[in-house]
Amino acid sequence: MLKLALPQLSPIWLSREGGLAKVIETIKTAQKEGANLIVFSEGFVPGYPFWLDGTGGAKFDDAKQKEIFAHYSDQSVTIEKGHLDDVCAALKAANMACYLGIIERAGDRSGHSLYCSFVYIDQGGIIRSVHRKLQPTYEERLVWSPGDGNGLVTHSLGAFTVGGLNCWENWMLLSRAALYAQGEDVHVACWPGSDRNTEDLTPVLAKEGRSYCISVSAIIRPPDVRHDTPYADEIKLALGEMPANGGSCVANPDGTWLLPPITGEESLRYCELDPAFIRRERQNFDPTGHYSRPDVTRLIVNRKRQSLAEFEDD
Repeated sequence: MLKLALPQLSPIWLSREGGLAKVIETIKTAQKEGANLIVFSEGFVPGYPFWLDGTGGAKFDDAKQKEIFAHYSDQSVTIEKGHLDDVCAALKAANMACYLGIIERAGDRSGHSLYCSFVYIDQGGIIRSVHRKLQPTYEERLVWSPGDGNGLVTHSLGAFTVGGLNCWENWMLLSRAALYAQGEDVHVACWPGSDRNTEDLTPVLAKEGRSYCISVSAIIRPPDVRHDTPYADEIKLALGEMPANGGSCVANPDGTWLLPPITGEESLRYCELDPAFIRRERQNFDPTGHYSRPDVTRLIVNRKRQSLAEFEDD
């Protein structure tokens, strides 16, 4: 059995230090309940770019948008600078694995471009993969760069094989297939926060993969906009009442609910995953095993990390 901790939290919005402190606090709480795996929402640290819709995010060469973006970039996570070291230490102390959504200021891509990344940290506190969102969705492309296939990997966790995707990547059937083909039987889908994203798709993905499907979301309200955020008052007005209402949930491998979606409140729920449930459901359907035809259709995945230049030194 695997005990999952499913936090549905409001981020410490656009504060890297505050957001990472909240992650560590939540890990310590879950440790007391004996959790083996904890998952956090898309871009939880420092937060999703909710300002874009209501503040003219698409205006070109706009001073306001530049200032907000600069603040967002300043608060984003650079793994090479050790920003996740304390999170890794907390997970090691708790003997707990984690999927954490971050906005990554990638040191290997100029140090100024931002990626929506899903980081897997194992029970020993070691970062095992950083999956950069392949295709930012709609207005997200104004602030996030397109990722690559380097993070399309799975990880062994006890009797399970876990994998994860960001938000609308979960609609990308070939990306899902890439994880299924590596034995994934626990799928983690991270979202910015809405039951319209999670309520319908989560059980569908569980049935398609005959796997557990975990959807983790955040909530955000106007009071969550910090006073030190550029144009904070304008952003609060633009957000409306609750642009992200949660919807976190877990579906069993047969598509039934293990934890149904909840909305409008912060929560930290727990459940246990049973590997025998997966084996029962794989008896009649295994999407990349006995119910596949690689001699007819086959997927090729490029997992090379994108880089502008390769340097050859003496």
